[in-house]
Amino acid sequence: MDPNLTAMVGNVDRIEIPEFHSVEEERLHRKQRLAASFRLFSKFGFDEGVAGHITARDPEKLDHFWVNPFGMHFGHIRVSDLILVNHDGVVVEGDLPVNAAAFAIHSQVHAARPDVVAAAHSHSRYGRAWSTLGRKLDPITQDVCAFYKDHEVFDDYTGVVLDLEEGKRIAHALGDGKAAILRNHGNLTVGHTVDEAVWWFITMERSCEVQLLAEAAGEPVLIDKQMAKLTAKQVGSHTAGWFSFQPLFARIVREQPDLLD
Repeated sequence: MDPNLTAMVGNVDRIEIPEFHSVEEERLHRKQRLAASFRLFSKFGFDEGVAGHITARDPEKLDHFWVNPFGMHFGHIRVSDLILVNHDGVVVEGDLPVNAAAFAIHSQVHAARPDVVAAAHSHSRYGRAWSTLGRKLDPITQDVCAFYKDHEVFDDYTGVVLDLEEGKRIAHALGDGKAAILRNHGNLTVGHTVDEAVWWFITMERSCEVQLLAEAAGEPVLIDKQMAKLTAKQVGSHTAGWFSFQPLFARIVREQPDLLD
């Protein structure tokens, strides 16, 4: 068990990241988390027309990923609606098309980062607003310390990402971090699980909002570097990200059980 979680819960022995007995079981688990994530993005207002995508690497075909169909509202997506896309951008399972930008970005992130199971990007309001500043987030709250020394800025904008070469440049800018701010575009987060990647996106969006509010009111006081580094270990680990997502998953499944269909 991740020792950093001792700062988050009283009994870490109760935290269990699932283990799977078959590829089929793991695939279904990832798809259920993915469908739930789209419902959460819809609930939180992270949708903007047809923009935005979350991907989950297939546990068997490692150069394939599951993603939302192009043009389907996040609030309508079910497990059965998800499409499987191969390394050439061809839909090999499902009847609907893939968003070309989703393939251009996510295929290159997944290729560059074998450790990444999932990646999330949408045109959320505060992420877009913060991205126009071309700056990293500052360590001004406990929550944003999850990104301390662990996120980058992709300091370029050349229109809608349809070129694989730009996807490669985004992946290069991300490096081995958990997130990238795409200037004049929005945020991109990744994780070792769907749960983790999506939680990082949610909390990063909220951190963008908090810093915009704080700077509008005055000059925020930064957390000391050593304390920011310590807090990053406590709230920014893979397990911490996974665990933080679990209440949201339970909530959305209870409210919208049809997402599992």
